[in-house]
This record gives sequence, C-alpha cells and structure tokens, in this order.
Amino acid sequence: MTGRNPDKKILIVGPSWVGDMVMAQSLFIALKKNNPEVTIDVLAMDWTRPLLQRMPEVNEAISMPISHGIFGWSMRKKLGQSLRDKRYDQAIVLPNSWKSALIPWFAKIPLRTGWLGEYRYGLLNDVRKLDKQALPMMVERFVALAHPASLSRTPLTYEAPLMLAEPANEAINPKRQSDDQKRLILCPGAEFGPAKQWPTSHYAALADFFLTSGWQVLILGSKADVSTAEEIIHLSSQQSNNLISLAGQTKLEEAIDLLGTADQVVSNDSGLMHIAAALQVPLVVVYGPTSPAFTPPLASNARITQIDIECSPCFKRTCPLGHHNCMKKLSVDSVIELIKTTL
Repeated sequence: MTGRNPDKKILIVGPSWVGDMVMAQSLFIALKKNNPEVTIDVLAMDWTRPLLQRMPEVNEAISMPISHGIFGWSMRKKLGQSLRDKRYDQAIVLPNSWKSALIPWFAKIPLRTGWLGEYRYGLLNDVRKLDKQALPMMVERFVALAHPASLSRTPLTYEAPLMLAEPANEAINPKRQSDDQKRLILCPGAEFGPAKQWPTSHYAALADFFLTSGWQVLILGSKADVSTAEEIIHLSSQQSNNLISLAGQTKLEEAIDLLGTADQVVSNDSGLMHIAAALQVPLVVVYGPTSPAFTPPLASNARITQIDIECSPCFKRTCPLGHHNCMKKLSVDSVIELIKTTL
C-alpha cells in the first residue's frame, strides 16, 4: 500500500473543521515520508483551502461543492465521475460518515482507505476497525491511515503540523508603536459552542495586564465572534489604542498570517488554536468542556491549562449545569504564569 511508486497519486477526502484539517497535515507528512514522490490532492470545503495552500505537501486542493451535512447524491456522483481522469491510485477518507466515502467510490479509485465509521463496507475496500484505546488522539487516527492495516492498532510516531505563514497584509496588519513592541493575539471564539469559551471578563483582564506592560493586543475571530471581541474591549480598564479587534474583518488566510506575527497567542480550544500551534508561535490554550487528550495543540511550545472539576470534560456545546465553572474558575493569573514560561 505504501510502496515507493514515483507516479502514485492519492486523493484525501478532508475533514470539514479547520482544526481537523490542520491536524490532517501530519497524515500528509507521513505519506510524503513513505514516498517522497507521491502526489497528494485534497478534496476540501472552500473555507479550508487557505490552510492547504500553506501546506507544502499538498499538490492541489479540490473544491467540495456540497455543504457540510448535505447528502447530495447526484452532486457526489457527478464529482466522483469527473475525478476518474485523474487516475488516483488510492483514496484516504478522513470523515467517518457513509456519504463521505461515496466520491472515491464513484471515481473508481482502486484502493479506498478509511475507518469503518458508518459501516462503509464496499464503499471502502481497505476498511479499518478503530481501537480507540490504542489510538486515543485524532492525529494518531489520521496518521495510521498512511500505514498498512496491520499497524492500525499500534501507537505511531508522527510529525506535528508545520504551516508556512506569509508576510501579513499591510492593509489589515496594525502598526506597532515601535519595532520592539510585542504582540499578544487573543482568540476568544469557538465554533463548537459557548461552553468552550473562556469568559470575556477574563480575556479583558489578561489584555489589561499586557497592555500595562506595553504590549499590543489583537483580537482575532470570525464574524460570529464580533460581539465577543467588542465585549472584551468594553470590559478592558485600559481603553488603549493598543487593544484592537479584527474579529470578522479578516479572511482565514489573513488570520493565518497575522497569527504568524504574534509573540504570544492565548486561545480557547478552536481552529485558530490549531493554526497557531502549526505556526509554532508561543501558545497558551484554555480548556474546559473538552479534553486535550483527544485534540491537543501539536507544538512543543504550546502550554495547556485546565482545572480539575468533577463535571469536566463534558463535551457539551453549552454548560448542562448552567454554571460554566470549568472556565469561570480558570484564573487569569494562572494563564499569565503559563505565558511567562513560553516567552
């Protein structure tokens, strides 16, 4: 399966979430390590394409025209048939859904690899049964698919994602007051749900600490995070020109390049967190209802903080008990101390 065929072409059916796509780079790296001449194309949602453009292992990002969660039988069939001329040798399907395996099947790709998921016998002909205890981390489950099925129950070493930032667009990159002014970037959003979010009052207090130390503080996020960013600015006691929100104002590729300019990033468990880790910038991640045992930041200079509380991790989008103590009781001082270890 992993022979060094210099003409080998692999189609990856990529995940839909930004963080998962970042972690998928470890699979791409493993495939290149097995066969440096392999061609890797990735079928992906358009919003993840900027990530793939910064991964040197990827030859081409192919646009998935079907929205996440939509079945779209006829569209999947049409896309699969259109890919037949590319003559892929193998497809690796990362999502576990039945429908995600349809396109490689319609494309008549001879070897179709993936985890069993929703009982995908036939659609996949190199189907693996997942041992969650042997492979507890998502990145391990991705990387295992680069290797023969006999190794699927064995913990494997992997290389962490390593993305390449480009110079930040000057039009959206705020000027620093001096060449040596340090920059803290806050990522207070979380697409998963509000339970993952450290309180805005905590982010504001953290911003105040660094603003009084002369830092510039930027807030990044999607359009959904605009109100969160505005609340952090409102709660800040400094009201400084060095506290700037770019939430909802950047494309993903611009956010990637801005993260690359940071001297320090503080984030919830989110897609931007995984990007910051892949850019190897100093990073502190606050965890509450989710677990770093499954999808941690894959960088040696990342630090994780999570308090020991009976009901955490619950993996719920909103706090089922209504108190959100897993995040509220995670102190600003503890995050500041962790940052000091990364600087």
